[in-house]
Amino acid sequence: MTFVLEPGLYIVATPIGNLGDLSPRASEILLNADVVAVEDSRVTAGLFRHLGAKRPMTPYHDHNAEAVRPGLVARMATQAVALVSDAGTPLISDPGYKLVRDARAAGHAVVTIPGPCAGIAALTLAGLPTDRFLFMGFLPSKQQARAEAIAEVAGVRATLVFYESGPRLSAALAALAEGLGNREAAVAREITKKFEECVTGSLTELSARYAEGGPKGEIVVVVAPPGEAAPASAEDADAALAEALTRLPVSKAAGEVAKRLGLDRKALYARAMEMKGG
Repeated sequence: MTFVLEPGLYIVATPIGNLGDLSPRASEILLNADVVAVEDSRVTAGLFRHLGAKRPMTPYHDHNAEAVRPGLVARMATQAVALVSDAGTPLISDPGYKLVRDARAAGHAVVTIPGPCAGIAALTLAGLPTDRFLFMGFLPSKQQARAEAIAEVAGVRATLVFYESGPRLSAALAALAEGLGNREAAVAREITKKFEECVTGSLTELSARYAEGGPKGEIVVVVAPPGEAAPASAEDADAALAEALTRLPVSKAAGEVAKRLGLDRKALYARAMEMKGG
């Protein structure tokens, strides 16, 4: 069924492997958009063959985005422009947010059509905590930059999600094991495809498994949060109380430190009174 879409930008998630995951709403938008902005027209042409139709496509990717974006935004005043990536949800690990930003600044409608995302799908397969997670995209390829990026998030109390490729997987896992310690992790690949797999184990185990090279296909690495921090010592509590007492009354100082260090407030209050008396 053909209908006229309102002008604006439509962000359309497409399958990451299994074409059956294309939602009816996504199909409807793609079949009726005036133009579809694509990473690679050859890839998206395959999606349109699946739909049994053709639509006008225009390239929009890292290398031409700055030049192409103004024209796309101008077209949104009178046309429906759909944005897709080669696979999954646009803007995840790509610079599409700039198109959204400029479309909003120009006063155009922006609509999202949600669907597949490799990072989220891998989280559901990994069996690791999902209440808090941090998406990191691709790690830098150079050794020092990669180590620095890992060090920045080593203390984050959240599950970490990385995208990787087969040739880089071995080096990435080794760097993660060195920078994060021997945490539980998962390597998910070919998600939704015939040979989908999710291998779990410690970072050391996974690093050894893929030491000779990574498998084919797009890969997501999911790493568990750090273990529980060691309980604060009496020295830690005294130092925190001493600092808090320089700016807060005893009761509030005890409450602040109790919350920050996870210690008993009454005991901290008694200790703070001793310190004040001393």
